[in-house]
Amino acid sequence: MNKQTYTLDQAKRKLEHFCAYRERCHKEVVAKLREMRMIPLAVDAVVVHLIEHDFLNEERFARSFARGKFRQKKWGKQRIVRELEARDITTPNIRAALKEIDENDYLDTFHEIAEKRWLQISDGLPSGKKSTGTLSRGRKKLADYLLYRGWESHLVYEKVNELTR
Repeated sequence: MNKQTYTLDQAKRKLEHFCAYRERCHKEVVAKLREMRMIPLAVDAVVVHLIEHDFLNEERFARSFARGKFRQKKWGKQRIVRELEARDITTPNIRAALKEIDENDYLDTFHEIAEKRWLQISDGLPSGKKSTGTLSRGRKKLADYLLYRGWESHLVYEKVNELTR
């Protein structure tokens, strides 16, 4: 186990590098400082230093997080909101983050992944006459997949009905 102790200046430098590598939220930074065994007073001092020197910015983190998770992982807004809330991001910052997602791109991505997933699921269903039980299992799999990824339920159920007619 790492028993190294850090001075306040060493901790500031280490966390500057930690935050410069990629955007971080306050919760991650505080966890890192606790992992480094810093006392609460030092944790506060380092966090204030990082904010003052623009290494740590919660709104910037939230915007970057939302853009990245939508573009890379194709998450829906609800999943993004859940994940940001788990990181203790404030509601105004979450609202700002969601504005990073273009509505047309959002809907295009939703339709694209729903149709792609439906093709994968329906290929796995027994061929020939598809019984209603088999079809309903496929519908449930598609709905569960899309809901887990954070897409809004009204979009999910409309798309499931459209694809499984």
